[in-house]
Amino acid sequence: MNDPVTPSRRPSAAYRYLFVGLLGLVIGLIATVMVSRAIQARQDPFPDALMHVMNRQVELLQTAQAQNRCSLADTVPRLQTLRSLSNDLDLAFPGLKDSQGFQQHASALRATLNEALAAPPTDCPGMATLVEKIQTDCKACHQDFR
Repeated sequence: MNDPVTPSRRPSAAYRYLFVGLLGLVIGLIATVMVSRAIQARQDPFPDALMHVMNRQVELLQTAQAQNRCSLADTVPRLQTLRSLSNDLDLAFPGLKDSQGFQQHASALRATLNEALAAPPTDCPGMATLVEKIQTDCKACHQDFR
């Protein structure tokens, strides 16, 4: 029995559209995250990791120099690490392995590090010069191949 005073109210269609729209947004967001994770899983993390570790070693040299800690004990381990990591540049970038320009840049960096290990800087001005030379070698390669 319908009460003549109160008409029967049907739920508004706007609520259904809002619900379906929000549900579609959530499903789309989840699908986007899943696809981006799948794409990320296919990428090789080695090149980025190598560059990050090498960059961190240079930053540690800069920090030591800024803190006036320029002894051989502070410098040589970082230089040895950088030199060891520079051996893996060809492995990290197999597509550039046959590029003469890439090989020249990698060789220039290795030569700088070899010279630095043969005669490590013993004072902060020498270390500042060395860090600048390493950064110049890195920037030259990044300008050509990044």
